[in-house]
Amino acid sequence: MKIVKYISILCLVLTTSIASAQITFEAKVSKTKLGINERLRIDFEMNTDGDNFNPPDFNGFTVVGGPNTSVSQSWLNGKRSYKKTYSYFLAPKKQGQIKINQATIDIEGEVYKTQVVTVNVTAAVKRPNDPDNAENVATENIHLVAEVSKTNPYLNEAITVVYKLYVSQSTGVSNWREIDNPRYNDFWSQNIDIKGLKVQNGSYNGDDNYRFVVLRKTVLYPQKTGKLEIEPLTLDVTVEVPTNRRDIFGGRLMTQVNKRVSAGSRTIQVKSLPENGKPENFSGAVGDFKFNVITSKTELNASESLQARVEVTGNGNLKLFELPKLKLPNSLEVYEPEHNENINTNLGGMNGSISDSYTIVPQYKGKYPIPSISFSYFDPKTESYKTVSSGEIVINVLEGPVNTSNSDNNFASVNSSKQNVVSNGDQFAFVKTDANLKPVNSSYFFKSTAFWTSLLLPLLAIPLALVYHKKKEERNADVFGNKIRKADKLAKRYLGEAKKALGHKEAFYIALEKALHNYLKAKLHIETSDFSKDKIQTLLTKKQVNTEAIQEFINILEHCELARYTPITNVEMQQDYDKAAKTISIIDKELR
Repeated sequence: MKIVKYISILCLVLTTSIASAQITFEAKVSKTKLGINERLRIDFEMNTDGDNFNPPDFNGFTVVGGPNTSVSQSWLNGKRSYKKTYSYFLAPKKQGQIKINQATIDIEGEVYKTQVVTVNVTAAVKRPNDPDNAENVATENIHLVAEVSKTNPYLNEAITVVYKLYVSQSTGVSNWREIDNPRYNDFWSQNIDIKGLKVQNGSYNGDDNYRFVVLRKTVLYPQKTGKLEIEPLTLDVTVEVPTNRRDIFGGRLMTQVNKRVSAGSRTIQVKSLPENGKPENFSGAVGDFKFNVITSKTELNASESLQARVEVTGNGNLKLFELPKLKLPNSLEVYEPEHNENINTNLGGMNGSISDSYTIVPQYKGKYPIPSISFSYFDPKTESYKTVSSGEIVINVLEGPVNTSNSDNNFASVNSSKQNVVSNGDQFAFVKTDANLKPVNSSYFFKSTAFWTSLLLPLLAIPLALVYHKKKEERNADVFGNKIRKADKLAKRYLGEAKKALGHKEAFYIALEKALHNYLKAKLHIETSDFSKDKIQTLLTKKQVNTEAIQEFINILEHCELARYTPITNVEMQQDYDKAAKTISIIDKELR
């Protein structure tokens, strides 16, 4: 009987020790029922440390926080207690029953899985007015605001959007990240750099107990009339909220809550420019401008050069209209103008100057007028059109040959005289009267020039073939050179349609943008139609393409979108084509 008793005790001890050493890996949620406007916390807990933790995909949720890792261990009566936790904060995307699949981890050579957790997501719930609830405190004390300078601008009139994050004095923000970025469809846009975030005191809805920081400043020029929507900026913010707990010195302890805040979408009602009083030469300039035509000199000798600069300065949509063209007499040789821009963008919009510089070389002596040209723009402050003329400029060519042609419209004296044609009786001397005909050579082919040529030509072709073969091997061995030639050929193939459409703005930029997307589709094996520029930049960076080439590629894509709504010259289209070909070639050489 004693032996049976000892065996029973031994079995009980072994069973207890095995149970105490059992490994557990569980998924625990903060609640199994929540509103779509609430947050869910899920903890993956284990009592033994493991490796290769793989969370579920969280389909139906957006991860707004985590993973946060915590480890705790203690000793009680000689027994060690260990717990490791991976925590995530989730925001539901839809209503209904949502399953959170299994997480896995390797512990002591075995793979352990959590159970599937089902959560019931209901319609938005009204949160209880609980002053101790950290999430409620965060909701009441943090706000993202988009301040728009003007909600009813004219077409091509500048407006600004300033995004401010307001936080009450009792709470704090430790971090944030952008979730949704506005794309500003139907606007020309430019972000203004912010050097350092400056915390300022401010008022929100009449409450002065707030601080704010300016996160982003953007200048917009509407390119369409009617109702245009500015998409919202959305942030995931880590908010520090005070609790009722205090430290050993009596100070209140803080807890962190992840909060999603959005500035909301804004609607802009864009007015069309008035038709009444619109000048015929109006090219879309909106703002407050000055116009000048300036020449480097007005007196020179023939074959010397001078510069004539057509310039617009002021504040407005300087990048979005064309300058008027100079009209010059035919006797002045004129080169294609060089376009220059000196523009700064701030909260008032674009300001600075744009100019076209013409190089002019007179061929003959005389006085040549540069006719007056005019520039028209719409001033949104006075809501009226204004026209400025340059005035006539006369170029005086002091020394040089005299133009004897009457075709020029100038002030040069024209001396023209007719000369008599003198006949010397030999005008038909080139006609031969003696044909000097000879019979056709009837000698045999053997040992003739043709015979020896056909005999020796194959022998001469052998060294030529050897040289060609050697050059071909060298060319094939030139990996870098072949890559350059292949990249250049590839760029021309993808840009073939765009080249055919040169001179037709809409068709050209559609073809150019399509060529850029087709190139990425072929080289990266992806569909780019739904890709943002940030994703394209990320993919090219992973392929080890240098930053300058990536940025140039993105700039060309953005310019393709902008160019459809702005005046573009054939020269600018050719420049954009050359840039695209060069950029595709560079990227293709660097792709890994």
